[in-house]
Amino acid sequence: MNMTAEPHVAAATSCPYLDTIDRTSLDFDFSPHCSVTLDSSPHIYACLVCGKFFRGKGRQTPAYTHSVDAGHFVFLHLTNGSYWCLPDNYEIRHEPSLRDISLALHPCFTAQQVAELDGQKELARDLFGRRYLPGFVGLNNLNKTDYLNCVVQALAHVRPLRDFFLLAGSSTNDDNGGSRNDLSLHHHRRDAQINSKKRKLPYEEFSPLAKSFSLLLRNIWSPHRFKSNVDPHMLVQAVSVASNKRFHVGKQAEAGEFLAWLLHQLHVGVGGQVGGGKRKKKKKNTDDSSRSDKRNGETVIYDTFMGKVEVTTVVRRRKRRGHEAALQMITQGGRDGKDSTNNTSIITQQQKDDQDDRAGSDDEETIQQKQRKREALQSLADEIIYVEEESVTDTDFLQLTLDIPEKPLFKDQDGGLVIPQEPLVNVLRKFDGVSFCDVLAMQQQQQSKVLQENDMSGSEGGIIVSKKRRYKLKKLPNYLILHLNRFKHNNFTVEKNPTIVMFPVKNFDLSSYVFRDEGDPREKVPTVEDVRQMSTKELKHLLTKHGRQDIAQSSIEKEELLQHCLDFISTTLPDLIMDKYDLVANITHDIPAEVGREGTQRNPLEEGSYRCHVQHRATGQWYEMQDLNVTETMPQLIGVSESLLLIFERKGVGATV
Repeated sequence: MNMTAEPHVAAATSCPYLDTIDRTSLDFDFSPHCSVTLDSSPHIYACLVCGKFFRGKGRQTPAYTHSVDAGHFVFLHLTNGSYWCLPDNYEIRHEPSLRDISLALHPCFTAQQVAELDGQKELARDLFGRRYLPGFVGLNNLNKTDYLNCVVQALAHVRPLRDFFLLAGSSTNDDNGGSRNDLSLHHHRRDAQINSKKRKLPYEEFSPLAKSFSLLLRNIWSPHRFKSNVDPHMLVQAVSVASNKRFHVGKQAEAGEFLAWLLHQLHVGVGGQVGGGKRKKKKKNTDDSSRSDKRNGETVIYDTFMGKVEVTTVVRRRKRRGHEAALQMITQGGRDGKDSTNNTSIITQQQKDDQDDRAGSDDEETIQQKQRKREALQSLADEIIYVEEESVTDTDFLQLTLDIPEKPLFKDQDGGLVIPQEPLVNVLRKFDGVSFCDVLAMQQQQQSKVLQENDMSGSEGGIIVSKKRRYKLKKLPNYLILHLNRFKHNNFTVEKNPTIVMFPVKNFDLSSYVFRDEGDPREKVPTVEDVRQMSTKELKHLLTKHGRQDIAQSSIEKEELLQHCLDFISTTLPDLIMDKYDLVANITHDIPAEVGREGTQRNPLEEGSYRCHVQHRATGQWYEMQDLNVTETMPQLIGVSESLLLIFERKGVGATV
């Protein structure tokens, strides 16, 4: 008999050791690594008695050894969610008492449950009796990871993004949702179809970062948590690996830069393409981060956050006129329109002199005269001139970066700064389509100086003296991200602009900042008579055009479809057309009172902390979340905080008929 062979694998419907499970010791927020070998293989098991993770279940594996030494017999496979009894090595199946553990390990949502999240008012309860509101739970700070916590909390309340990742992570295990009636089954099939169109890859082929982000969102919105807070260990590790430790534990980062990087990584992680055909005369704009020139491979990230802006760039260069330009200038009438006869005679006489030179009829006086003419022509060619070049490009953006007015130089009596206040409409002048903004081109100057100082005669050469840009918004997304650029880096330290930017929480009108193309005028709301005269195909096209294909597909009779369209044009469509926005999330950055005082050299980015404000849609209550602390707040306090990131939702986007 072979004593080293694996024991026979059997299946059982019950296990006599289920009463030894200790749910209070279970924590599935940690990444699946063996506590003995630190291995991260896909076959990691959790001991349901002590909560530790071990590799394998065969003989001489850490899990098998732990079951024999410690007398802990019930284990859970962390990848596929199967239950095993060791060392007997049989699988525990069809056990209803373990359902809560499965939901805590892999939270799953049906389409009907996702649709009801915003109207949920019931509080959930954890194992310790603490009540919490799903979606408004604290995230543990793993040493200066508060910027990541706030960005995740803000994105968790952007409905299209949230619904996509909740359903994508739940698609492989829909049976946890229980029985569904015909209506919920219809909603499930409808949303699954829409979600599959947006999803470029199956969930199994998502990047590790996208999978970790999906799991974290499902944990945040899950009502089946064993504890009332969430530890973002897996997402933090995935971010550290994907960014090559640019965003790492123990290193504070700017939330705006991290959000731009995260959106790009999520777009690529779910199957979005980077590359392909470029638009004509397209240039990348580094002031407004996270832009892409390609529309190929659009994902839920691009559908939700992408807008279009027209950028007019005016570059002023200093360069030599050049020999050819000097000859052309003399031929066309002289310098600045003066001495045209004299200069024309110079070039005509020079041609004759060149012929005389070839004939050998020079004397000393003629040679000196020709030399003076050549020197005059060379002086004109070496003259320094300034030229302006203008280019117009259309650029896609995921977030808009706004420059805040400089902080004042005056100090108060305690040595602190007098903090000014500025309305958001003044900060948005950058995108009014009229104002030009100066662009610092020091890097381009330093690189071009070495090459162009020796030869500045090229038509495309010259040193950049100034560069300015003008922005015109062509199209606004359904969810608009505004990044208030508060931090400035120099060779010595980091400075923060403490100016308070005041903004409205409701009905933020941006219609005056949108400059549509001539062939794309602002759409008009159809009248009741126009809608009644439409055919069934035209009615469905009207709803589908504005993102309400669910109503178009669910309506069977024309009368029902007509009534839905009439309600839609009277309640939702006017807000969609008028470019009005409501605040969804606000991320602020606070620094201690002593930072920034006269005589201090402390880094405000490293010493500060982030907070996030989000609204509970069912009750209208605003919550302030800072790491593990979740408290209620008033909307009047949100508009006067040191905001860093603002996420606005277009009115009518989330309305239901």
